[in-house]
Amino acid sequence: MNSLLAEIVVEKRKEVARIRERGVSINRDNVILPIRDFKAAISVPNKINLIAEIKFASPLTGIIHKRKDPLKIGQIYEEAGAAAISLLTDNKFFGGDINHLPRLKKAISLPILRKDFIIDKIQVIESFFYGADAILLIARILSRQQLKRLLDTCQELGLDSLIEVHDRNDLEKAIECRAEIVGINNRNLDSFEVDLFTTIKLAPLVPENHIVVSESGLGTGKDIHLLRKSGVRAVLVGSSIMKSDNVAEKVRELVWAGRMPDGTG
Repeated sequence: MNSLLAEIVVEKRKEVARIRERGVSINRDNVILPIRDFKAAISVPNKINLIAEIKFASPLTGIIHKRKDPLKIGQIYEEAGAAAISLLTDNKFFGGDINHLPRLKKAISLPILRKDFIIDKIQVIESFFYGADAILLIARILSRQQLKRLLDTCQELGLDSLIEVHDRNDLEKAIECRAEIVGINNRNLDSFEVDLFTTIKLAPLVPENHIVVSESGLGTGKDIHLLRKSGVRAVLVGSSIMKSDNVAEKVRELVWAGRMPDGTG
């Protein structure tokens, strides 16, 4: 495991210990709305659906977007046609905040994916109480037993789960644990290099009854056209949107590319 990824996992273990010590708490004035169907939203047929991510920083690139109210960004995403929203909640490494989650849930009608480094059942329960409709689980940092337990917890709570994989071993682990939504991360978690052909190589290995999402390195309509024949049902895009001078225009570009039947205009 890469040293940065290992450092993040160590920090998450500390966070889990703190959550267990204090318990899962939330201001009960924040009435959590019913769970929205993330799986259905990102698998609308005859197009590549966009999961637009709210991400302010990255340990690899530093500040991505000057901090603004994520509620306004989420509303822009929804108005521009995104199918769902990914909210990065890790604070130390990505500048996120889980307290944004219940507020964002009230401000938009789209399903929300909580994107974090989830390694323990208590984080899944926390996600549920804070209003997540789905969570990200990273196969690389979880054993088969851990992944299966976390998927079982999601099922018990009614949450969808996006299982992130990068290579054949990750994919086999996800399929063995009965993952339904497989996110292929084009970023190598050891070298951090990005290659869109990771999706093109792995997607055909995913069973037909699964939903395939391509993650990382996607920035233009041409990138989406490149993936069209690979069977991808959705793309998760964060940095290129957040770095854009016109966020709404960038989202519309990606949404439009997903709707087009081929790579032509």
